[in-house]
Amino acid sequence: MNTLADWERYIETLAPPNHIELGLERVGQVWNSLTQVAPKQVITVAGTNGKGSAVEAAGVLAKAQGLAYGQYTSPHIYAIQERIRVDGVQASDHELVRAFEMVESARGSIFLTYFEFITLAAFVIFERRDLDLWILEIGLG
Repeated sequence: MNTLADWERYIETLAPPNHIELGLERVGQVWNSLTQVAPKQVITVAGTNGKGSAVEAAGVLAKAQGLAYGQYTSPHIYAIQERIRVDGVQASDHELVRAFEMVESARGSIFLTYFEFITLAAFVIFERRDLDLWILEIGLG
């Protein structure tokens, strides 16, 4: 797979649409295969309403403090790049393709949902950029 569009089509085949597998064991196994480095600081944003706005506000505060930060949100509206931003700028196609390649290589036969695959790709991008702060929208809603 050479393009972001190729990867998006592939990732969509990993699990039926809206398939949810609760638990973090699989994601943890793949992450541990990718790196042993923990993020420096993480803000997790959870709740029913306002998660996206809270992630944006945290990004504004991080920027004002001079921190290098990553933001992860879901779902995307127009393009998958919207989910992953570094210092307010969407991840590039090239960066996403490289992260997807790394996740695919690390997962082996471990089942990942669409959401888990993309989340791990975001983590790869954030880790490779050696960010001061990861801002993560979490939850099922």
